[in-house]
Amino acid sequence: MSEAIWFDSTTMLLERFTVILSRPSQPENIGAVARSMKNTGFRHLRIVMDSPLDPAAYVTAVHAEEILDTARIFSNLDEAVQDLDMIFAATAKPRKNFPLLSWPEAETKMLGFPIEIRIGLLFGNERTGLTSAELRRTNFRFQIPQAVRQPSYNLAAAVLLTLFSLFRLGQAEPKLVASTRPLPRREQEECIRLVIEKLLEKGFIQHGNRKHVTEMIYDLFGRLSMTAKDRNLILALFAKGPDFLEPEE
Repeated sequence: MSEAIWFDSTTMLLERFTVILSRPSQPENIGAVARSMKNTGFRHLRIVMDSPLDPAAYVTAVHAEEILDTARIFSNLDEAVQDLDMIFAATAKPRKNFPLLSWPEAETKMLGFPIEIRIGLLFGNERTGLTSAELRRTNFRFQIPQAVRQPSYNLAAAVLLTLFSLFRLGQAEPKLVASTRPLPRREQEECIRLVIEKLLEKGFIQHGNRKHVTEMIYDLFGRLSMTAKDRNLILALFAKGPDFLEPEE
């Protein structure tokens, strides 16, 4: 009875999150992730991979088979994130052009968005983690703290630690801070690509600096949590000139 009451009071907090596994190599880890989601009250799972779900995943998905049954499979990460609003990625590897948040900082940002904002929690391959190309599809990156320096947490453990922390916040019924709604990730990506195209045309991005500058642009505009008003300004600056801007009311 108490479990049902708890879930009722926090459904919107839990429903806003989607776990995304990009290129997982071990089906047993996928099953363990599903079990972690079931234990903490989350149910939306997306998997980026080239093949159907291996039946071995069900072996470790103890009492969480329905999460695997309803998991959505995508052939690429772009498709997996396009209808979400904000993407937060877990990574243990520092990257020059993709700064990391601490986990408390990431939690604060997640809960600073309106409750209807759909948030993706992205986790990479067990061995290689997330690539730079995958990190471009994110708004923020966070690191889970650990006592000693190891290459990374096990995939299922990283998911469980992340979800358990959010689960505890749900029990405490945190007050969410209202803020302006960001654009869906698909529309953010379209705007970023236009900016990069214009910078290529102007010669600001060149062969020698293309990867470095492109990653910095993705990071900058990702952290902006781009709204429709932001996009209008960016398009006016990079594409259509100042006449495109609508005057303030």
